[in-house]
Amino acid sequence: MTDPRRFLVLLATGLLFFAGMFVAVLRSTEPAKATVDSPLFTTGQGVAATTTTTTADAAAAPTLTAPVKPPADPYVPEPIQEIGKIEIPKIGLVHKVMHGISLRNIDQGPSHWPGTALPGENGNAVFAGHRVTHTHPFRNIDQLVEGDEVFFTIGGVRSRYLVTGHEVVSPGRLDIVNPTTTPTATLFACHPPGSAKQRYVVHLALAGFG
Repeated sequence: MTDPRRFLVLLATGLLFFAGMFVAVLRSTEPAKATVDSPLFTTGQGVAATTTTTTADAAAAPTLTAPVKPPADPYVPEPIQEIGKIEIPKIGLVHKVMHGISLRNIDQGPSHWPGTALPGENGNAVFAGHRVTHTHPFRNIDQLVEGDEVFFTIGGVRSRYLVTGHEVVSPGRLDIVNPTTTPTATLFACHPPGSAKQRYVVHLALAGFG
């Protein structure tokens, strides 16, 4: 090979080498691209995908209320509030209903437990009443059997409930006021009549309006 030809071959080889180096440097400066294996996309370990609640999910979920705790003083000061009427045809009861957890309201009539659902709403509408004192509205709730009707009129809206069952519980069984995911109601009073040893509880389920 003559010297000019050897020179051209060496020059071409050198140019190709430097071109390759230039391309390698450019590639090394490009930002890294995430792949499906990246922790930013995994639903397992690493940076996992978060679970979100959509507006539709929130709308479908029932709204549960929080019953207030019974006061240490049964006559704790609270407003005396009349909120409507209860009717139980089986035992001939038509009586105003109150709203409050103290005897200041319960002495006036069956009283709605604050923090529980109102009649007609989704949840557990709880009412406490007397059996032998004052107007003793719940004197005969032990006569109620499955299928008997109970009506509430609150805010001009009349709701119809049916008895689904009953039970006798200890005074400490506060779970009877717990929220429910369906429209229910609970009536309770001291048991047996004239004693505060137990509670007589009647469970109801919403059957309609009017």
